[in-house]
Amino acid sequence: MFLLQIDWDPIKFIDLGFFKLHFYSLMWIVAFILGFYITKRIYKKEGLSDEALDSLFIYSVLGIMLGARLGHVIFYQPELITEDFFSIFLPFKFKGGFEFTGFQGLASHGAAIAMIISMYIYNKKILHKSVLWILDRVVIPVALGAVFVRIGNFINSEIIGKYTESDFGVVFKQLGETAPRHPAQLYEAFCYVFVFIILFYFYWKTKKSEQQGFLFGLFLVLLWTVRFFVEFVKEAQNIERADWVLNTGQWLSIPFIIIGLYFMFIYKPKTKLS
Repeated sequence: MFLLQIDWDPIKFIDLGFFKLHFYSLMWIVAFILGFYITKRIYKKEGLSDEALDSLFIYSVLGIMLGARLGHVIFYQPELITEDFFSIFLPFKFKGGFEFTGFQGLASHGAAIAMIISMYIYNKKILHKSVLWILDRVVIPVALGAVFVRIGNFINSEIIGKYTESDFGVVFKQLGETAPRHPAQLYEAFCYVFVFIILFYFYWKTKKSEQQGFLFGLFLVLLWTVRFFVEFVKEAQNIERADWVLNTGQWLSIPFIIIGLYFMFIYKPKTKLS
């Protein structure tokens, strides 16, 4: 019964001589391009200018990438702060010899926090609406982007699942594995497709986009609920916390789910007094 077992040993990059194109980086590029296209449709529907869209793209890329990197370092690899500080912000490692690595080690929790902060700054400087107005809309392309990020993780054989203890699963050959593991990255990617579809439906086919904070809250609940449950079949990213009842990713997901429920069912926008 090895039909359900896949030996995974992909090429991770294309060597162009002067530059190595990593497929993980390519997945991020695809995520941002598709996100730009979807947001363009949303901005057109809302009657917003292309200039506002261009600024949003810049704020999103810088905020999400920086936040994802800092989130990984703070939550999972804090030793980099003292051991290889500049590798936190640059696509290189310096400890043990100079090497181009690309932007590795990106945490979705950090990206989520940075997205909220960057959208606050973007709204204050460019859009002049409300932070929740832009968050309700930007979460739609973000959900789709998460699909490609997890596919990139699968290509890189990182954020792997636990052993299945059966003939089902993926054998990550580049990690020296011989037994199948849960393809946790693909579980997440598959679920995130439905998160995107649900958000897309609520925005285009219902009036929930008029309920300020609802789509943002729905995004938080759906995405982090998926993350919470998939974590049960993931290997702990921090070995020192492997014996915790819930792992780091799960503990960090719970506050996002609670915040999401608040914006879906409790939050009421303040009304200006005339």
